[in-house]
Amino acid sequence: MTDTRTVLVVGGGTAGNGLTVLLRKAGIGVDLVEARADWNVHGSGITTQGNALRVLREIGVWEEVEKHGFGFDALGITAPDGTVLHVDAHHRTGGGDLPAVVGMQRADLQRILIDAVRRSGARVRLGTTVQQLEQDAAGVDVTFSDGTSGRYDLVVAADGLHSATRAMIGMSERPEPVGMGIWRVCAPRPARVERTDLAYGGPCYIAGYCPTGPDSLYAYLVEPQRERASLVPDAYAEEMRRLAEPYGGAWDEIRASITDPKKVNYTVFTRHLVEGSWHRGRVVLVGDTAHSCPPTLAQGAAMSLEDALVLAELLAGRDDWDDELLTAYYERRIPRVRLVVDGAVQICRWQLDGVRDADVPGLIGRTMTMLTELP
Repeated sequence: MTDTRTVLVVGGGTAGNGLTVLLRKAGIGVDLVEARADWNVHGSGITTQGNALRVLREIGVWEEVEKHGFGFDALGITAPDGTVLHVDAHHRTGGGDLPAVVGMQRADLQRILIDAVRRSGARVRLGTTVQQLEQDAAGVDVTFSDGTSGRYDLVVAADGLHSATRAMIGMSERPEPVGMGIWRVCAPRPARVERTDLAYGGPCYIAGYCPTGPDSLYAYLVEPQRERASLVPDAYAEEMRRLAEPYGGAWDEIRASITDPKKVNYTVFTRHLVEGSWHRGRVVLVGDTAHSCPPTLAQGAAMSLEDALVLAELLAGRDDWDDELLTAYYERRIPRVRLVVDGAVQICRWQLDGVRDADVPGLIGRTMTMLTELP
């Protein structure tokens, strides 16, 4: 029997796209609106750990992800000169039948999810935003930027870190910088790079890279946060090469390939976590709209996808989409998300404070052990 209820998903990123497909698989009607006309097909690289892959398999796109990405099961720790100090087996947080990690181009993951949304039969409008929300006990009336309107049984805010929808429903939380910035670039993959390697020390807190395909990787350098006004976009490539100069090993080839400033990205690490509830009436948050953290645990996409999976499961499994259901969603997600957010920020704090005996491996191990459990 077809479910006659309809959900509006605001935002076509990882969480919004994933949720849309999962709801459509359950027979629930979905309208998806995305502010950007290009549907956000851009970005550098992304590290998808096993618990993210587990959700992507539920969405039905694992085979495409496997085809376009680069899977591996180990993490290397190196000295700044490239000397390998330690290689550790990654936790397979998605189970033994999935790789521990798949690195891929972020744009490839977005295209794969977009194709799945298109196949699902969801109604999609690009270049469209929500202008007004008015809700009662039975639903939400929505006015859009193109002058149209609609009524929905539920609205899901998946419009990211700086969510306008979150502000519309009176939630004041905003992402706050933690004191670090990151330079990222997509580059050709040296043949020797078959896993993520991280170097701690040198001029940066972290110098790392992750293979994203047979011929590609993304590389990153983490340093103290800079004021954006001091940065010159045309000099991004030059600046990243300068920061990478003291690093050896595969960095010699990576550094030589950093020539186009348009391929270099600089962002700051932020943290936020909406506490108490992720909904107001019939408007509920998922993914980066509800929480964000530095990528020091590489769990941002995974937490967003898990939100989508849990919310879709609850909506498909219950007749009453009421306060009790949305509270249950929050209570199921908040301990797991809080552990990841706090852990990722703690690693930054240790580095910012120069703590040399910090138990980073122990924190990562405890977190990943917990994440092997189903969300």
